[in-house]
Amino acid sequence: MRPDDWHLTEDVDEFLARAGDFLRSRPGPHVMQLTWAERVRKRGADSFGIEAPVFGVLERAGEVGATFFRLPPRAALGLSPLTPEQADSLAVRLAALGHSPSRVSADHSTATAFAEAWQRHTGATPRLHDTQVRLYGLGTLTPPEPLPAGRGRVLGEQDLEEIIFWCGEFAKAVGEDVSVNAGTWATTRYADKRYTLWETPDGTPVSIAGLNPLIGGQIQVDVVYTPAHLRGHGYAAAVSAEVSRAALAAGAKDVVLFADRSNPTSNALYQRLGYRKLADWAAYDFSGAGQ
Repeated sequence: MRPDDWHLTEDVDEFLARAGDFLRSRPGPHVMQLTWAERVRKRGADSFGIEAPVFGVLERAGEVGATFFRLPPRAALGLSPLTPEQADSLAVRLAALGHSPSRVSADHSTATAFAEAWQRHTGATPRLHDTQVRLYGLGTLTPPEPLPAGRGRVLGEQDLEEIIFWCGEFAKAVGEDVSVNAGTWATTRYADKRYTLWETPDGTPVSIAGLNPLIGGQIQVDVVYTPAHLRGHGYAAAVSAEVSRAALAAGAKDVVLFADRSNPTSNALYQRLGYRKLADWAAYDFSGAGQ
């Protein structure tokens, strides 16, 4: 394959016209491609600042083999699964066009292949990010028995202040470099989700979980958080089961989520609920020449 087989565009509609069927054919491994393309489509490229997001499609003889996206402001790359040869051709193409990604994120083998290729072609130094995650897909949902006392409550527009608070706490807990407040809310990745709180019988909120929109027949559970002092009571399991059930009721054929691989508690929790491993994920940060 040739580097020129990678077709780049800032037009998300063009990207989806070329690659939409390919992405929807394997929605689990393509969850980030589908999610960010839909966010850009709904919000508009202008919402990301002066520099527009860039999308790429590897296409030969009318057949799509892989995709990528690059998001401002940090020029982070997200890749569909790539072979080492595909990763190398992408590195050559991006280097020739003067792109300088600060990070690459993908399934572990793809991210590693691209990081090594980028180092070969640009001299940049890749550093494996400390936090590595695992992608899970739901098999048969198995709610916990017994459930902790209380109930799930779906949050609406009238609960925005509470949603912003919980998402801000989650962001701090996972070390995200983002401000989540009323002024920044609309531009964050948290704004397009639907949230459910697990509340104790007296109405005290103890755990939250979020759902991304239905995209390509798939819904991602994204944001599951219980404050440290409230853990160990089954609240996260209860609210995770609640939103997983809601995703299925909304018509999702596939339900996926990411979990921190270094956290055995959360990984065991999701497996008990019926989630099964799809792929290990990794991210590399770049520094130095040709970053």
